[in-house]
Amino acid sequence: MNTRLQNLIRLNELAESIHRQGKRIAVLLEGRDGAGKSGTIRDFTHYLPPYTYKVVPSFMPTKKQMAQWLPSWSKRMPKKGEIVFYDRSHYSRALLQPVMAWCSQKQYANFMNKVNSWESSQDITFIKLWLSISKQEQDMRLNNRKADPLRYWKFSSNDKKSLSAFDKVTLQKEDMFNYCPTWNSIDYNNKTIGRDIPLETLIKELEKC
Repeated sequence: MNTRLQNLIRLNELAESIHRQGKRIAVLLEGRDGAGKSGTIRDFTHYLPPYTYKVVPSFMPTKKQMAQWLPSWSKRMPKKGEIVFYDRSHYSRALLQPVMAWCSQKQYANFMNKVNSWESSQDITFIKLWLSISKQEQDMRLNNRKADPLRYWKFSSNDKKSLSAFDKVTLQKEDMFNYCPTWNSIDYNNKTIGRDIPLETLIKELEKC
């Protein structure tokens, strides 16, 4: 039995155990546009029993959600016995929102001051995965997306902006790591070689629960 198959079986065992014990697990995937967040979630969930997990996809928040950021995320948190995978999370306020000027500096500072205590109050285990890619790799992936006859629709105006804002996102990410030092940073420049690392990291974190 190869290592990948062993890991997938182990992930299923852990998901079943979490479901039986009624634990609440939030798996946050963050990274730059094109980092591989959606694909990694598909990789995690492909063989998971459907009653053990849920996926919260990336979405455009409403004005009300923007104004009540953390309370709006409380409604998306896992129920007992559930693992929820987030393709972007409440940490968008620490990353893209300030870079793209979608939130004010006051909203950003308020989030950074409150997020750790808010998470501690949720009775939830948060597992945080940052998929790290270089500027050159992001540029190549997004341009490939734009030129792909099947995936061209995924390329957006925000992708263009994120390419030009690479250094700003880096600064925001470093601040986020300093405020919230529980992130697992994963080198994801080579998906073929590195695709097992997020799975192995997730398993190690779940085994601590």
